[in-house]
Amino acid sequence: MQIAFVHDWLIDKGGSENTLAAMLELWPDAPVYTLVYNSRGPCQSFLHGHQTYTSFLQKLTQATRRYRSFLPLMPLVVEQFDLSGYDLVISSSHAVAKGVLTGPDQLHICMCYSPIRYAWDLQHQYLHESGLEEGLKSFLVRAILHYIRLWDVRTANGVDKFIAISEFIARRIWKVYRREATIIYPPVDVENFLLREQKENFYLTASRMVPYKRIDLIVEAFSMMPDKKLVVIGDGPDFKKIQARAKSNIELLGYQPLDVLRDYMQRAKAFIFAAEEDFGITPLEAQACGTPVIAYGKGGALETIIEGKTGLFFNQQSPESLRQAIKWFESGEYQFDPKVIRGNAERFNTQRFQKEFGAFVQKAWEEHIIAQR
Repeated sequence: MQIAFVHDWLIDKGGSENTLAAMLELWPDAPVYTLVYNSRGPCQSFLHGHQTYTSFLQKLTQATRRYRSFLPLMPLVVEQFDLSGYDLVISSSHAVAKGVLTGPDQLHICMCYSPIRYAWDLQHQYLHESGLEEGLKSFLVRAILHYIRLWDVRTANGVDKFIAISEFIARRIWKVYRREATIIYPPVDVENFLLREQKENFYLTASRMVPYKRIDLIVEAFSMMPDKKLVVIGDGPDFKKIQARAKSNIELLGYQPLDVLRDYMQRAKAFIFAAEEDFGITPLEAQACGTPVIAYGKGGALETIIEGKTGLFFNQQSPESLRQAIKWFESGEYQFDPKVIRGNAERFNTQRFQKEFGAFVQKAWEEHIIAQR
């Protein structure tokens, strides 16, 4: 069985890249096709031994820095990969990877992190955050996203089996493609986030500072609670804006290496998470440290946090709602056992993912062979 993987782009290392790395360990000789690859970036660490093929976008000036600006071309580009020599194609997709062309005798499995978020239900949020709600540029962007939606639905027919990373994404896949998806939670590297039972008197949040992560909401809430300390780790386009809102009880550390992030996660009394995420790996890394999570009660967080045992939810993306949740957290009504919290995170470890994913692929392949007879 000849297997190939397709991933949207390999620039930075996030949740989807960690999932790809775990899948590649099961097939150490499988090639990887991707639109753009930064060969000097963090993804090279898990691509050793795998032949990597890129698209013609790779040859363009600053392609690894400005790859997102080529979104209108990406549907055309991904269709140019010739995968006809493979029996099984596994697309690792949050944008266009699932749109590769495959034939009737090939099995195409899509590990779907989400249908293209900014083309579907998050389009209006994307336009607002990008300042593209009005004008000629707004019209052009809306037209491009309309075209991408049409292409996205059409290419869903080329996928034989969908895997969703959460029930939340499975519902989004059904809404957009009208396709059932098997849920396999992505891997979390809990082995590198060890339990620490002794906590200190500060709260922690960590994220790339982009609008949908809502770090501004967290900072605003703590600015109104001067007696509570907040540590913020992360950098991004919104850093200066968030820094301007921070009071003296809020410490912004900017980007920090993994060992520093892990140390703060182990010592924090609670981790704050205000985004509506597809799954949310960072809150599970905090739980692996035995640290409870106070999270916005939507999206994947509802599937990874057990309310009253490993964390609490707030119901609205507002500073007041978060402040109320922190009040409940400190009321003494809930007793959070770091060992129980750690145990919850261990359910999402890498070995579990590889076992479930490997079994799914094996079963799908057997069904494919039977159907061809």
